[in-house]
Amino acid sequence: MAPINLPGNLFIVTAPSGAGKTSLVRALLATDSAMRLSVSYTTRPMRPGEVDGVDYHFETEDYFLEKLTAGDFLESAEVHGARYGTSQTRVESELKNGHDLVLEIDWQGAAQVRNLYPQAIGIFILPPSMDALEQRLCKRAQDSAEVIARRLAAAREEVSHVSEFDYVIINDQFDVALHDLLAIVRSQRLRGEKQLARQHDLLQKII
Repeated sequence: MAPINLPGNLFIVTAPSGAGKTSLVRALLATDSAMRLSVSYTTRPMRPGEVDGVDYHFETEDYFLEKLTAGDFLESAEVHGARYGTSQTRVESELKNGHDLVLEIDWQGAAQVRNLYPQAIGIFILPPSMDALEQRLCKRAQDSAEVIARRLAAAREEVSHVSEFDYVIINDQFDVALHDLLAIVRSQRLRGEKQLARQHDLLQKII
């Protein structure tokens, strides 16, 4: 029985703005050293505490459009007036080498990625309520009242796509939501075909 070189797992994490997606992904990366993050490109301004090349690749509109025209993005979308895109080269390289990769993207990008990678695992993060979402957006004090109103309106449209995802996590208590996210990752790694490939040498000794 020859070794089977299966690609790594591709996880897509999506949520309305303010639902806690970024915080959960950061905690996942801090807890799981085997998980890697695909750093997206964006034209939106950098927020306090963010680092270029770590949180996002912050680029100009012209640079983004140049990469988009050249076909460098696996997916791209315009969200809240800013553009976002995922490097196809990075994703293909990581998966080919058997690394697990997480994409933190919106529902539009998730649909584009899953058309090309139907094996990708889609995870949608929901807030416990719209009131809670509004409170979180106001608490982070990064947006004007007008922007917050637009984000809340967009959130309803985003949530309407929740059924397109494989897993749904309610981010009411952060620690519980993180454990749910880790459980999803672990369950995918333990799938039969993954384990047969990973434990090839062990199976050779047993069978």
